Amino acid sequence: MALMAALAGCARWLARTGMHPLEVMFFRNLCALILMLPLLAWHGPRWVRSPHLRLYGWRSLLSLFSMTTWFYALALMPLGELTAIGFLGPLFGTLGAVLFLGEVVRMRRVTALLIGFLGAMLILRPTGDSFSIGQLLGLASAMSGGIVALMVKQLTQVDEPEKIVFLTSVIMTPFSLVPALFVWSWPPLALVPMLFVMGLCAVLAHVMLVRGYAATDISLAQTFEFSRLPFAVAIGYLAFGEMIDRWVWIGAAIIFGSAIYITRREIQLNRRPTGTKAIAGT
Repeated sequence: MALMAALAGCARWLARTGMHPLEVMFFRNLCALILMLPLLAWHGPRWVRSPHLRLYGWRSLLSLFSMTTWFYALALMPLGELTAIGFLGPLFGTLGAVLFLGEVVRMRRVTALLIGFLGAMLILRPTGDSFSIGQLLGLASAMSGGIVALMVKQLTQVDEPEKIVFLTSVIMTPFSLVPALFVWSWPPLALVPMLFVMGLCAVLAHVMLVRGYAATDISLAQTFEFSRLPFAVAIGYLAFGEMIDRWVWIGAAIIFGSAIYITRREIQLNRRPTGTKAIAGT
């Protein structure tokens, strides 16, 4: 989550230099792919083959939508606020895990997710006024991102995490080039180092995230999404001078509390014998 916040910080910095969000998205995918090419040389041709290319394709198309709306929102609103809206993603992911993957979600885990969502609402403090374009784009990104997470969870059952990230980058790079061509202008050479820093953050963050999905239930892994907020708020303040009011910290405290509680609860349940675990987890 710290690397995800760093990725968002790089993308916001590039957008503030004048780069179009569609170009930022393309270079994020391109640089990530370039950085992963040594792994292709190491593993060989098997890394570009999979019996589930159709699922990769659908996942990439939905990711393109989620990523496009996210990069546009990132150019329109503060980093911390967009991160808070993104906390809706785990709620959609948890619901989808129950409906499509058959995961059993304990009441305490659902409660932790809902409390975390309430913390995000304290940060946003929605009123009777209509949402801004940035907030609507952020909401669309969060909803589609929750569905993408389910697809990634399915892929972890047949492919290793690094291969999933690599194949997705292979597909996403040409996908994201098409819309970028409509607004294309070559970035200055001075921006190239930041482009590769963004690509590096993307690779490391997504490999770790996919490994997390492979290691446990997606509904538990997504609980940790809430820990991204303090990192995003800190980057927003230090890099862009985005002010932090008390409601952000109150919401962050609630979110952190929910994540810590559910994590400790899962550890306690995993230490118990199998026969008592189901009863305790109700």
